[in-house]
Amino acid sequence: MITSKTQLVGLFGHPVSHSQSPMMHNAAFAETGLDFAYSAFDVEPEALEDAVAGIRALGLRGINVTIPHKVAIMPMLDEIDPLAKRIGAVNTVVSKDGRLFGYNTDGMGYVRSLVEETGIVLDKQIVTMMGAGGAARAVAFTLAEKGVKEIRIINRSRERAAVLADHVGTIVPTRIVEKGEEKDAIADSSLLINTTSIGMLPNVQDTPAPADWLHSGLVVSDLIYNPLETRLLREAKAIGATVHSGVGMFVNQGALAFELWTGIAAPTEVMREVVLQQLTKTV
Repeated sequence: MITSKTQLVGLFGHPVSHSQSPMMHNAAFAETGLDFAYSAFDVEPEALEDAVAGIRALGLRGINVTIPHKVAIMPMLDEIDPLAKRIGAVNTVVSKDGRLFGYNTDGMGYVRSLVEETGIVLDKQIVTMMGAGGAARAVAFTLAEKGVKEIRIINRSRERAAVLADHVGTIVPTRIVEKGEEKDAIADSSLLINTTSIGMLPNVQDTPAPADWLHSGLVVSDLIYNPLETRLLREAKAIGATVHSGVGMFVNQGALAFELWTGIAAPTEVMREVVLQQLTKTV
């Protein structure tokens, strides 16, 4: 039951009707006995500044931020965490003493999940990444800071790939994979990551990488979590590659946000179970 003492948190995005976040976070608050409540707010772009003012006016403890607000919200905050600044996007805001602090938990959530689920040793990895959007930036910067050997970027827009390569290349060797060179780039990679939406429901027969680009020595990671097993992962598994789905990233980025708001460890397994139950229902 929400009372005058309940700490409110939520999600700013547009649209937000299909978000799993309210269910996941409210289950976590119930599990830990915290008097918190989470709600999703559909905020149109032109209303974002007013919504941010509402965080202060209503005394919200914090928010998650999703498409299309992750970049636009940054100038409206008082302070940005250095990693979020390098990524160029914020997905979590914490309100402290009337000041708003922006963080990005996407990359750390991804890396935490990847290591926990696959046992991968990051400083031994040659990474090929498909996509150069916001999710790719978060993952690439975090992997670079964790000391991977090299990052290669496959993207339809060479211009966008070049921007990402230039920025990440200040930390680790990073290069663009030219059209026609994708298979060769993946051939001696050890980690392949899909950060695009190719293969997401309802387009489940699409894949960002044909099966003949894959090999058994790869860890193949897909940020998509609906469906739970994309065509990319299914074909990778069939040839003996290690696979990693996007559920772990979604849960762990949420768990890190939970910890920023509450100061206590998140009940990650409870959060994962709630998300998996909901996704299984929609299959």
